[in-house]
Formats: sequence, structure tokens, C-alpha cells
Amino acid sequence: MQPQDKIYIAGHRGMVGSAIKRRLETAGFTNFVTRTSAELDLRDQQAVEAFFIEEKPAYVFLAAAKVGGIMANNTYRGEFLYDNLMIQSNVIHQAYKTGVKKLMFLGSSCIYPKMAPQPLREEYLLTGLLEPTNEPYAIAKIAGIKMCDAYRAQYGCNFVSVMPTNLYGPNDSYDLNNSHVLPALLRKFHEAKINGHPEVVVWGTGTPKREFLHADDMADACFYLMQHYDEEGLVNIGTGEDISIGELAQLIQNITDYKGKLVFDHTKPDGTPRKLMNVSKLNSQGWKAKIGLEEGIKAVYKEHFS
Repeated sequence: MQPQDKIYIAGHRGMVGSAIKRRLETAGFTNFVTRTSAELDLRDQQAVEAFFIEEKPAYVFLAAAKVGGIMANNTYRGEFLYDNLMIQSNVIHQAYKTGVKKLMFLGSSCIYPKMAPQPLREEYLLTGLLEPTNEPYAIAKIAGIKMCDAYRAQYGCNFVSVMPTNLYGPNDSYDLNNSHVLPALLRKFHEAKINGHPEVVVWGTGTPKREFLHADDMADACFYLMQHYDEEGLVNIGTGEDISIGELAQLIQNITDYKGKLVFDHTKPDGTPRKLMNVSKLNSQGWKAKIGLEEGIKAVYKEHFS
């Protein structure tokens, strides 16, 4: 991938896509083609075909997706399945048809079976049942991985798949109903501090463990793998370390300097007990995460809330 090559980042305004764009710009890349969802509906097959014929990008980062937390995934099950299947199918197929040199498909750690052994290795894909609350989203992402592999096998396409762990960073969603746990907690604690609320309620028991990766680290890994990785299957992108939701809440309480009480609502769902990525494949490729969790959350809090 050379600085003059035309690069299409699908989903360039989201947390993932914008982080990839920033990383490429830092490396001297300038020839980007982007479209907002208002300008190009990636669910529209004809529109996507016309876009690829017109622009002919050489490299594609497929970071566009319909995303959300437990509540959103469980509520909009049909939308999460349909929208994501259409988005990725249209982009992957047109990348093949117009001769894209390389495409990177970004998935999510929820593709793994609910009760898969920890930490999650790439080969655990399709070895058991999925977490029911986000099954439609996971099914779509699994289909994307398999589509990249199928196009590689049948047409010789250089399409690769990466699975980032839970991400946080600039351009995250802080919507309390639809966002992921880390940004939702940041907003909850910040607002409780500002408004003088006596307590902050956190969903679940606080015992599930989660791994968190700063979006800039994720983008750095994607940039690295786009240049050095060319195989079927998938690569986990993560830190290889996790933290309980309870410990995360306490860390965020400290960072936001909230003095009230922390309460766990045991009537709310916990989701998967643990989701830790095995990142030995990524590390063996020559890449390791650099941004520590506390350092990363402090930076995000300062940037978004101060």
C-alpha cells in the first residue's frame, strides 16, 4: 500500500473508520475516498456498484456497520442482521468485481460462541452457540468473514478479516441506551458528578470481565496487518488483558472524580461471562498494543467531557 494509492474507508466517521483514517494520515496517506451514509447507502446494491465503478479504490477498509450495546442488539434484531449482511455483501462483492487489491473486513469479538474457552482463539469460530442477545449481529459478521474467505478461495481475492475486541476512543457513541459499556459508564459518572447525584447504577453484577482496546491502537494494528498479513480466516486484535465491569466502574469513578455511591442492578443482564481475546497470532505477526487502559480512558474523558 503506497501513499498515492486510493483508499476507501467505509464508515470513516465512526470510531473505527475515523481512527484508521487518522493513522493513515499520520503515515503520509492522502488519497482517500469517503462517503457518508447519507451520500451512499451501503445497503443499496446498485448505489454501491455505481460508487465502485466510479471511484475504483485500490484498498478498502470495511469498517461500516450497524452497531450498539446489549439493549440495541436485542431490540433491533432484524435490522442488525439485514443491515450488516447487506452492507458487507455489497462492499465485498464490488471490491471483487472492480479489482480492489486488498480489502480488510472488520468484525467483532461477539462472533465467538458464548461458552467458548478463554482466552478466545481464532479457531474457536463456529464451535458452539452464540450469545442470544447479539446473535443477529454476530451471524452477519461471521458471514462477512466466510465471504472474504470464499472470494479468496474462488477468485483469488486478497481479502482479510480482523476481529477487534471492545473498543473505546474518539468518535465513540455516548448514547446511554445504545452505547457500549465503557462510554456509557463515562457518561453516567460524569453526569452524576455534574448533577450531584448520590449514586450511579451499573447494569448487572459487575462480575463479567471485558477487554478494552483504544481505537488508535486498533487502527495501528489494522494499518500494520494491511501491509503484512495475507491469509484466510481471521486475526484477533486486542490487548490480551481484561478487567471486570466492577473494576472498570471503579476506575472510571476515580478518573471522573465522582464521590457518590456505586450500585449494581442485579436484575439487569450481564451478557457473556468473559470475552478475552487470545492475541498470540497478532503478536507473532509483530504487533502489540501500546496504550494502557487508565491512560486511554483519561485521554478520552479529557477530550470528550472537558
